[in-house]
Amino acid sequence: MRLNNIKPGAGSKSAARRVGRGMGSGLGKTCGRGHKGQKSRAGGFHKTGFEGGQMPLQRRLPKRGFVSLTRARNVEVRLSELSVVPIEEIDLLTLKQAGVVPSDALSAKVVLSGEIGRKVVLRGIGATKGAKAAIEAAGGSVSAE
Repeated sequence: MRLNNIKPGAGSKSAARRVGRGMGSGLGKTCGRGHKGQKSRAGGFHKTGFEGGQMPLQRRLPKRGFVSLTRARNVEVRLSELSVVPIEEIDLLTLKQAGVVPSDALSAKVVLSGEIGRKVVLRGIGATKGAKAAIEAAGGSVSAE
């Protein structure tokens, strides 16, 4: 195979529609637009969801719920992942530097998953009841400052 022999796969390319070129082409007279109406006219366009002046569906239905924009930036950290951080005093910045949480994280919370075998001091990081108990059992502490 050479670069000058490469061709698109059979049937992947089709000729452009040449509209308005007589009855024999299959797209003569109305050029595939049908008869009359907004869609047959030049510039006949309406926005997505437009229902001809009827109140559109997205406006007929009530607004519901709330989607937090920062939810994805609140990160869960496993207890076993704390052993990756070399420093004893752990805060959000040290977790970011160690690559445990993404750099755009706004907050972190330690969850009880795995084990911790050394003393760590958490500052400004949340922890679940079980995770807090495991950290304190290993000689560490959790402060909410």
